[in-house]
Order: sequence, then structure tokens, then C-alpha cells
Amino acid sequence: MLEISNIDVFYGAIHALKDMSIRIKPGEVVTLIGANGAGKSTTLKAISGIQRAGTGSIKFNGQDITSMNAPDIVKLGISHVPEGRRVFSRMSVMENLEMGAYIRNDRTGIKEDYERAFSLFPRLFERKNQMAGTLSGGEQQMLAIARGLMSRPKLLLLDEPSMGLAPIIVNEIFSIIENINKEGTTVLLVEQNAYMALNAANRAYIIRNGRIEIEGNAKDMLEDERVKTAYLEG
Repeated sequence: MLEISNIDVFYGAIHALKDMSIRIKPGEVVTLIGANGAGKSTTLKAISGIQRAGTGSIKFNGQDITSMNAPDIVKLGISHVPEGRRVFSRMSVMENLEMGAYIRNDRTGIKEDYERAFSLFPRLFERKNQMAGTLSGGEQQMLAIARGLMSRPKLLLLDEPSMGLAPIIVNEIFSIIENINKEGTTVLLVEQNAYMALNAANRAYIIRNGRIEIEGNAKDMLEDERVKTAYLEG
């Protein structure tokens, strides 16, 4: 489904990603784990067209999207839920969901997806006319994911969905990610909570200083001493 081949990404003189290669198969949950500044968010931005790769290629379902604009990438079936939620704080919950469906004109399908969003996130239905900026952190994260689903993505990019949330809400968010995947959406998950991410994923990549250091089965990595020492202990 997604094939990233030997990309390099620069922010001015900063070499953020170095010869990065990742592959994702349809139906998988793949997680990208690393410390702050390792290049996790940059990887998602390169996929979604927010940040251009300087070299290498990114292909989605066989189509080269390396130099494609972000709106066109969304139309192909990739949706990016950014770090920090980035909800439209002065818009209502419903208006945020409408923004997620901006590329679509199938009214019946959009209505069905409102219902799907409220089924996944019942709290959002209770607050559908409430301004997004007045929601709790957990509710804003739910809204950000629901908004991302409104474009009916084949691949959902999730950037730090557990950041700043209470453990009980984190468990709820990861349960919802599992349900989204079971319904057929492939997920690329960037997450600092390595234990939760590895338990949720099929496969994992460990990134350090812009390079992939380890890749493999996610459950095997839970027992990998290198991963345990760097990301799981404590």
C-alpha cells in the first residue's frame, strides 16, 4: 500500500530524515517509535505532503506521491491526524467534522460517516454543537481522529494520539484505533508510549536521529533488549 524508498528530508541545514525506507501493507497497524526529534512527525508530514522529501520516493498504491500537493494526497485516500490535535477551536464539533469531509460531495455517504463518527465517539454526539476549543483534551483527540476519518481514508496517519491524556482516556483511544483498523482502515501510528504502540501494532520501526535502526514484528520488539532498554524500561 505505502512504500517509502530512501527519502531524505531537510529543514534548511538540518537533515531530519536520512535514507528512510518504510513499507506498509493493506490492513496493517504499523508503528513508528523514537525519541523526541528522531524524525517521527517529519515522516508523516512527508507522506501527507506537508513537508517535501529532497530525495527518494513515496508511493501509495503504486502511484508516486512524492511531489504531490497535500489536498490531492487526501483525495487518494491518506488522512493525517496531526500532533497536538489541531482542532478548529472556534468551530463546533459538527463544523470540524464537516471540514474533514471537504473533498467530498456525496451527501448520503457523508451523513453515514457522521453517524459512524458518533458511533465510535458517543461523547462527540453529546457535544456536537459545542465549540471544539471548550472540549477536554481527550475529547479534542477524539474529534481530531473523527475529523480525519471523514475523508474515508484508506491509510490513517496518527501522530501522538495519547499525548497529554489520562491513562483511562489513552486506553479508550487505543481501543478505538483497534476498531478503526478492524473496519478496514490501515494505520500508521507515531507514538511515544512504546508499550501501548507495540501492543496495538502488527509491525514496528524504531527511528533514531532520522534513520531506521530496527524493524520487525511489533510483539517481538516487546522482548527485544535494545527496545526494552531504550523505550520500555521505566
